Amino acid sequence: MTKEAAGPEKVLPEDFQIDLNIEAGDWPDAAELEKLCVRAIGCALSVGKLEVFPGSEVSLLFTDDASIRELNRRWREKDKPTNVLSFPGSDPEGEIYGPMLGDIVLASETVHREADELAIEFADHLTHLIVHGILHLFDYDHQEEDEAEAMEQLERTILAKLDIADPYQDRPLLADEN
Repeated sequence: MTKEAAGPEKVLPEDFQIDLNIEAGDWPDAAELEKLCVRAIGCALSVGKLEVFPGSEVSLLFTDDASIRELNRRWREKDKPTNVLSFPGSDPEGEIYGPMLGDIVLASETVHREADELAIEFADHLTHLIVHGILHLFDYDHQEEDEAEAMEQLERTILAKLDIADPYQDRPLLADEN
């Protein structure tokens, strides 16, 4: 059974836009990435009960280690590549986010290497990182232990709905290492 056949299609909110940009790296084609993003983001919004303004948008940049390393150095003062970075676009006063949710940047070599090291499917790991990135845009974080536990539990729940195994079973959050 394919993952698409494993459950209902995850639907995005009305007029929700995903801006996909493949800049560099070894990624699936744009159509495949879009399907993966729609499933991951739709499920995250639904399961997480994350409310957005109609017409909200998120931007995803698929790039390589060199580009993400520069962003990581510039914005986080960490001179090394990482798997995913999130840049929130709005900080709502209420509970509804948008219209520009923000940007998620992913690094091809790091995502491939981690999937290989963890012996998991590349698409599953990429889906997890997209979910992780979107949660950051909604103020979820993992700097403190209680925040990390809440974020990881929500990720587990979302990924289970997508028929993806628990990414934290017997291993630490990869983003914390970066």
